[in-house]
Amino acid sequence: MIMSDKRTALVTGGTRGIGSAISVALKQDGYDVIANYAGNKRAADIFEKETGIKTLKFDVSDFDAVQKACSKLDIDVLVNNAGITRDKMLHKMELDDWRSVMSVNLDSCFNTCRAIVPNMRVKSWGRIINISSINGQKGQMGQTNYAASKSGIIGLTKSLALENAIKKITVNAVCPGYIETEMTDAMDAGVLDHIVKQIPKGRMGKAGEIAAIVSFLASEKAAFINGATITANGGQYMA
Repeated sequence: MIMSDKRTALVTGGTRGIGSAISVALKQDGYDVIANYAGNKRAADIFEKETGIKTLKFDVSDFDAVQKACSKLDIDVLVNNAGITRDKMLHKMELDDWRSVMSVNLDSCFNTCRAIVPNMRVKSWGRIINISSINGQKGQMGQTNYAASKSGIIGLTKSLALENAIKKITVNAVCPGYIETEMTDAMDAGVLDHIVKQIPKGRMGKAGEIAAIVSFLASEKAAFINGATITANGGQYMA
């Protein structure tokens, strides 16, 4: 296991979009950051060169691959950010559309937590921040798979928080609304305009705004926040 004088943070899906902003924010906070990625090596290489943050390739949906990768790491802060979409109405959804989204979005949280929590318990300190979604709170047409996976993350968060509170490990969820990323950049302009009209703030969020929440939850200042679900959606949905 690699030990460090500084606390170490692992961010899954940490080289692009919201994950990239989280990785950079935690580095600025003084953590040794490891940004996981699954397949886009070119993007990961560019990210590592630009930020100086170490990247590590492994499939978060593969239990054995996660155990192998994490066995070499001493992780103090875990951010479960990796996620995919395979949008389709349920009556047209293929089984693989369901399974792949559940595996990458939800199973991955079990995989990483199962690998990392035991060592956090030994150290009696840890921070786990799980990135859910507004659609995991309110549902979304054409996203039964995605919404189910993100709702599952909230349940996992609350239960894991109860299990580990006595060990000074906090587990919290962040539910972003629509955030400006490569994913939203690729959406139809008319669809985006319709979405923005539903947001009381009149705009989409920025990745840095989500990263700031994660930064706080990872800090000592947030030691009494545990099992919480924090929404950041501009008022689009108030849970």
